[in-house]
Amino acid sequence: MNETKDINFWTKMKNVIVKAWNATKNWTIKVWKYFTLYEKLWFLSITILAFVFAFVFPEEDIGGVNGKVIMVLYLVDIFSNILCELLISKQSKYNFLVSLIVEFTEIAICIVCAYRFATMAATIFFWIPVDIISFIMWHRHPDKKEAEITEVRKLKGWQEVAVIAGIVVWTVVVGTLLTLIDTEAGILSNSPKLEKAVCYIDACASAVGIANGLFILFRYQEQWIAWYICTFLEIAINIMAGQWVLLVLKAGYLTNTTYGYIKWNKYIKEHKNVSQSPENSTKEENNDDEKIEKDILSPSSQNEETKIEIVDNQNTNLDKPKDDT
Repeated sequence: MNETKDINFWTKMKNVIVKAWNATKNWTIKVWKYFTLYEKLWFLSITILAFVFAFVFPEEDIGGVNGKVIMVLYLVDIFSNILCELLISKQSKYNFLVSLIVEFTEIAICIVCAYRFATMAATIFFWIPVDIISFIMWHRHPDKKEAEITEVRKLKGWQEVAVIAGIVVWTVVVGTLLTLIDTEAGILSNSPKLEKAVCYIDACASAVGIANGLFILFRYQEQWIAWYICTFLEIAINIMAGQWVLLVLKAGYLTNTTYGYIKWNKYIKEHKNVSQSPENSTKEENNDDEKIEKDILSPSSQNEETKIEIVDNQNTNLDKPKDDT
């Protein structure tokens, strides 16, 4: 009896393992096919470059934290960031789930390096809530033809002016406040002038980042322009701080931002005014009316009408009094 139970147990375990393997295999194939050849090559090349830079430019210990631990954080940041960027370019709502990994990783990097406090605050109080809200918002606005992608649009002129004014004010106010923070063991603590300059650059980067988050939330194409600006600001910070491996991520940002901007722009041109056009809704209503008319006038319905007429005629004939003559 015990031997039979053991055999049944291992048979069940084997079936579970086989099912799990097949499910994983099918999922992997589906994900692999989801990305184009360019996207796969881009992702792999950035990942390989990041590991090469990690070995060529090892990170030093900062504030008692081992340099290898810091490098691992950098690599996780790069890997999750490029995956997130790729999903955004494909108008996928799942980019926000990956973005949460990015946010927590970057918070850890800011704490360890004792720098970029504006970015850290923006990440905690803005980006994490916005990622969750954006996932819900994007889920509610799928493309009418392709449910896996989300509808996107463009900003108006007055909106652009308001955003730029807000970024300037934020940069000056927050940058000034950041210069008042004293960090003795930070990554830039040996260079007071650079540390002060980074305060203002970081303030500007956080402002542009917040604008970018709002653009993504409301599905505006201008989020790619914000990415361009934010990327160049972060390149300056990374060079000042000697974070060479993160320059690989910025190279990925620049190439994918161009790719994403082209894709979104193409989508917007192809779907211009489709979602908001009253004519479109009228056309859809007309199409529905035409379908109803076709159903009514179809041969099958005509046959039904003919049958009804025949039955009515028969009933009429039966109701008529018979002629005795």
